[in-house]
Amino acid sequence: MRLINCGIALLISSIGLSSAAISAPAAPDLVENFRLLDQDHSAHELYYHKDAKAVVLLATMNGCPIARNLMPDLRDIRKQFGDDVEFMLINSSLQDNYETIGQEVEEFGIDFPVLVDDAQLIGEALELDRSGEVLVIDTSDWSVAYRGPVNNRLGYETQRKEASEHYLTDALSAVIAGEPLTESRRGAVGCIINFPERDQKEAHAQISYADTIAPILKERCVACHLPNGIGSWAMTSYEMIQGFSPMMREVLRTRRMPPWEVDTSLPEIHASRGLTVDERKTLVHWIEAGSPRGEGDDPLLAVKPLAEGWPLGEPDLVVEAPAFTVPATGIVEYQYPAIANPLDRDVWVRAVSIEPGATKAVHHVLIGTSEREIPAGEKRLDAVFENYLMGYAPGAESYVYPDGMGVLVKAGGQIHLQMHYTTYGREETDVSKIALYFHDKEPTYNLRQQVVVGFDLEIPAGEARHEERAYFEFDQPAIIYSLFPHAHFRGVETRFDVHLPDGKVEPLLHVPRYDFNWQHTYTLEEPFSVPAGARLVHRSVYDNSPENIANPDAARTVPWGLQSYDEMLYGGFFFRWENGTAENPVHDEMNFNIAQMYGALDDDFSGALTADEMPSRLREAFEAGKLAPFDANKDDALSHAEYRAFVEYRSEQRAKQQAAKAATVDQAETGTE
Repeated sequence: MRLINCGIALLISSIGLSSAAISAPAAPDLVENFRLLDQDHSAHELYYHKDAKAVVLLATMNGCPIARNLMPDLRDIRKQFGDDVEFMLINSSLQDNYETIGQEVEEFGIDFPVLVDDAQLIGEALELDRSGEVLVIDTSDWSVAYRGPVNNRLGYETQRKEASEHYLTDALSAVIAGEPLTESRRGAVGCIINFPERDQKEAHAQISYADTIAPILKERCVACHLPNGIGSWAMTSYEMIQGFSPMMREVLRTRRMPPWEVDTSLPEIHASRGLTVDERKTLVHWIEAGSPRGEGDDPLLAVKPLAEGWPLGEPDLVVEAPAFTVPATGIVEYQYPAIANPLDRDVWVRAVSIEPGATKAVHHVLIGTSEREIPAGEKRLDAVFENYLMGYAPGAESYVYPDGMGVLVKAGGQIHLQMHYTTYGREETDVSKIALYFHDKEPTYNLRQQVVVGFDLEIPAGEARHEERAYFEFDQPAIIYSLFPHAHFRGVETRFDVHLPDGKVEPLLHVPRYDFNWQHTYTLEEPFSVPAGARLVHRSVYDNSPENIANPDAARTVPWGLQSYDEMLYGGFFFRWENGTAENPVHDEMNFNIAQMYGALDDDFSGALTADEMPSRLREAFEAGKLAPFDANKDDALSHAEYRAFVEYRSEQRAKQQAAKAATVDQAETGTE
């Protein structure tokens, strides 16, 4: 029989001790909330499962025969308890990572989420010891009701055909029935998990606040947590950090802060605002060691309020948004103010900065322009995207366009804003300012913006993970610079992938935990080139279940809508055409608009719209046979090219009608026939 390398466990098995005789580590009574990503970088939060009767966590490790052998047992138990119990695996091993865990999952057909405890913080807190050990967490009080083996079927180098003791099943039955367990702790067999820092409290107490902790906070957190910043408190001294340390530990474990969650296995994002694994681990270990002050000066004493003046220097144009009073409490609907463009000449914008008036209340601002004046009302909702300039969020107050690129702003018209305010306990009036910086001469390239959008959303009532997708197909080579995902209260995860003409898929961005309260523009560290025929595919996952505490109404099937109680599949991106320049643009506006429409409606990604995918008026005309001449290949669908032929024909007919009407008027005025 092949030897199993399970460390000292081999010695224990060789002297004939039963699994029950192996000493089990002391377990914490309460399991604090945490959030981890699984092998696919999807987020899982423990307390999300509050409506289940219990949560089962099985410690696992790549290559451990016992953990692998337990999968059929775990599947049978999951089938037995159904929705009453949530089952997950947790991998805290040092030698495993997202990629290798994903390979293990695929090779062995593991159909449970494997939570990747890459910083080992959760495994340390749970006092995990071996893979194969299972924890039953009672969700009524989040205590560990049972820990130990799943059953007695497996031993080291031995296994029974069937188990005679069903520890996990018995524990779950007791928890669900509200009955006490006869034995809540048993020693488990499995491969030892190495936690080199678990018992290093003395070493953690030596982590330098001055040299290590404060610099991390200044780099990752202070941009929001400064006087007059959007953070609810300011990181201005050690005493402030010490006082908020327990709260900091909680938001680090649940990954609520920093509000930046990006799949780091994908292309690097410029100016990433997240913590590294080592930074997260260092902060939590320091806090758990008592947040010691140590020696040295306090670097946070130098933190100042938001600096006055523009960070990019003196602007070429500054405009003020209309004053808006933010109430002390409640939810503020998005505001869509417009500012008259004072310019009497066309300009090329090279950079934009925003100075929020009420820094604690201004959550984000989107800026764009229109060539015409748009009256207040519903028509202004999308005005900001007619000629998009930038989006602001705390810590991202300015956007300097890539070298040699600009956005043309025509004289006159309006500057449009989308303002998102959050209340913070005190009424305040905001007067935000927008600064524009111009090129001295026409830039080489025109920076363009487009949106991958899905209008035909239908998110079923009560569904916890519903995915929608759409695409934009490039009709010529392009270079993508940045991505902006957007959803509402039910959006929980979002992705951008490039589908190449040869079938290959190149992932660009994955946000495992999308948060409506923290919307970011993600700029690629290296711009991504795509050939003609490539599609930028945007996918979002929506949680329309009662467990989503932000959900306005879990009993409602949710459609597309501008207001937050409806939903959006919306993926903005900045790009330029590879072969075009500002002087010689290659932009085809009709193709541009048709490509967006097709990507929004083409549910099966076939490249053609069937009748059931068409908007109602187009479908009615198609089914009535009015569009039959344009269905060139007679496949009962309209391709992009076929639809364009129809649009061009319709435009020609309208032009002829207008010309005929004008001729009739002219004849009437001159008295000729």
